[in-house]
Amino acid sequence: MPESVRVDSWLWAIRIYKTRSAATTACRAGHVRLNGEKVKAAQAVRIGDELRIRIAGFDRILFVRQLLVKRVGAPIAAAAYEDRTPEREPQAALGLRDRGAGRPTKRERRDIDRLRGRDEHDGEFSTD
Repeated sequence: MPESVRVDSWLWAIRIYKTRSAATTACRAGHVRLNGEKVKAAQAVRIGDELRIRIAGFDRILFVRQLLVKRVGAPIAAAAYEDRTPEREPQAALGLRDRGAGRPTKRERRDIDRLRGRDEHDGEFSTD
């Protein structure tokens, strides 16, 4: 059993990213942190390390339990890490419209703006 594994390879093996190149790209973009530090794709991961991965605007916090080099099935992959990500508050979908519904009417735009907390006079130009 290896003592350490590349970050991108491990993230791919535990099924966080669909491809290893996607994991490498995330590392290059600074979306992966190992014990609080930004990492390159070739950085070594060891058992006991903490990884923070930014996915879709939210951080996932993973604690490394087992090192994997090859991609494995989902149950084995889930056992390789402990997910310490805090629960997110459910957010209401504001202003989502059905596909093909066309542009919102003036009344619907005002309702959407009110839901989003915008003032009725925001964005209007003064004619003074």
